[in-house]
Amino acid sequence: MQTLEEWKEFVDELKQQWRILWRDRIDDRVRAEGIADRDYSMLFVDRGTVIIATRDYRPPDFLEILQLHSPPSANVVVPPVPSVGGWGKFIRSVLSKQERFAGRRRRAPPEPNHKKKQQLKKGGRGWLHL
Repeated sequence: MQTLEEWKEFVDELKQQWRILWRDRIDDRVRAEGIADRDYSMLFVDRGTVIIATRDYRPPDFLEILQLHSPPSANVVVPPVPSVGGWGKFIRSVLSKQERFAGRRRRAPPEPNHKKKQQLKKGGRGWLHL
């Protein structure tokens, strides 16, 4: 079993290979696709594998690769996939529905602020001259 520090070091190395993969790819302008220039065993990508294309192509996903490498106890380190829900959905569905500060007393509502009324025209008789 890996420790948390070893796992973080492994993830950093994986991120480094991920950056190199995208930086050093071979762009084929005729076929409009990007090709891996060498083998990346940690990323499960072989030399010559198409990593980006224009139509109907799903590029490799870093989080999926990370989950393939992760031990069962590493779920805390890896965030959930956004298509499943992610942290934002968890916050909206669970945390925002909880009552905040349950033990705290509520403040009294502020006293109503009565404005001083203006003087009535014609002594309160209205606009009509009687």
